[in-house]
Amino acid sequence: MAEGNHEKITEMIKELSSEVDMSSKDISVILAGGHGKRIKSETPKMLHKIWGVPTVLRVVNTVSEGLNNENKIIVVGIKGDEVAREIGKSKNTAFVYQKEQKGTGHALQVAFESFKGKQFNGNIYVFPADMGLVTAQAVRKFKEEFERSNFDMMVLTGIYDGNPEDNYYGRVIRIPGEDPAGQEIGEKIGRVMEIKEHKDILSLESDYTVDFGACTYKFTRDQLLNIMEFNGGVYAFKGDKLREHIMEIDTDNVQGEFYLTTLVTIFNRYGLTVGASTVEDNSVIIAFNNRAVLKDMEDIARNRIYKKLKNIITFEDKEDFFLADEVVQGILELDRREETLDIVIEKGVHLHKGVRLNRGVHIKKNSALKGNIELGRNVTIWEGVSLSTYPHQTMRIGQGSEILQGNIIKGNLRIGENCRIESSVNITGSDDCPTRIGKNVTIKGTSYIFGSVIDDDVWIEHSVIKNKRVEKVLRRDGSIQKIRYYLPQPEGIDSITDLS
Repeated sequence: MAEGNHEKITEMIKELSSEVDMSSKDISVILAGGHGKRIKSETPKMLHKIWGVPTVLRVVNTVSEGLNNENKIIVVGIKGDEVAREIGKSKNTAFVYQKEQKGTGHALQVAFESFKGKQFNGNIYVFPADMGLVTAQAVRKFKEEFERSNFDMMVLTGIYDGNPEDNYYGRVIRIPGEDPAGQEIGEKIGRVMEIKEHKDILSLESDYTVDFGACTYKFTRDQLLNIMEFNGGVYAFKGDKLREHIMEIDTDNVQGEFYLTTLVTIFNRYGLTVGASTVEDNSVIIAFNNRAVLKDMEDIARNRIYKKLKNIITFEDKEDFFLADEVVQGILELDRREETLDIVIEKGVHLHKGVRLNRGVHIKKNSALKGNIELGRNVTIWEGVSLSTYPHQTMRIGQGSEILQGNIIKGNLRIGENCRIESSVNITGSDDCPTRIGKNVTIKGTSYIFGSVIDDDVWIEHSVIKNKRVEKVLRRDGSIQKIRYYLPQPEGIDSITDLS
């Protein structure tokens, strides 16, 4: 990377950083400096989305919620300015730049350099930023177990449930029930002696020995490979102990990198205690290095949403929909207030952040709603409809209204109750020229409405109406005057001539 890019990243993260509270009980360190070479994308690895949200943002927000603490250091690397900009400036959040990616241990060393000699004696929690399925509940449980324990370091682990040959995670080597002489270990049983990376195990040419206390434990290569407990990449440390030993991490491994897992060996060497907490659901510690795993994580996220809502609303296809987290939360809140919802989501529907549903809403195939869109009760959105607003705009569609196939409606607008917007209609409202449509209005044919105000009960067909007031006019027989084939006067007619 050119030196100018290094300067650009350094300037950006300095601008976005704020002071970390050194008196706080906890600090989290988010490791977001990975290359993501195997993703094969110009988009930085940490900005790839899981269920509509960049993975780094998911981890940052989830960790803050789970720890109940906003105090954090975020380590960024290549294209770190883009990552930092996505997260934005917030209280007690510092960004640090890992100019060269030399491993997770090196990233934590870089994070410590940001303390600038200040001592932090609270607890330090370390999370990888590509673990986009981690939940606040899992983080909270890990924190509680570490606080209850007397360990100086704790590792979050999972139990591999597949073929050991397919397990590429680091193996967690715990103290067995007996020492090599057959004597019971006592209270030390289950403590973590070492974490051995998969590639390092494969490179072994003889038995592997681990010294712990006065004992030496011996493992064959196959014994290590068949350990089912694996390292989840999340760690907790007592801050003063980590400060003493963080710079002792070396590169004595196949990859020639500074592994965070080396701290397990270092802590044990000094008589410090290392424990492990095992997750109930392995999905919370999945991290990705390629597109296939990213796709698997997206599927898991979708399945989580389906399980939450499957007995509350109706999904036509449980494998083909998108409901942003905020939309899901809105449905759950609505369910707590209402006895029945009768909401139907058909195949291929995408509902993004800002969309608010209501009882009896039916959204049909392949429709997409994006922005601050509020749907009244019993609104029907037909196939292939696109509704959207800019972030500062709001769209409201009244109770009982229907938006028919393929329509595009966007911007600052209101549609009243019991309206029928038939196919081939395009409606737009801007900040300066909002569109307001009254109750019981029908708009059909190939029509375009922009920045207009339309009275109740009006019928519009095959018309282009721009910046107009459309009034309800009663005819002598009591019927309402219909608007048909209204077109404004052409502009620029002198620029158009017939072809010879």
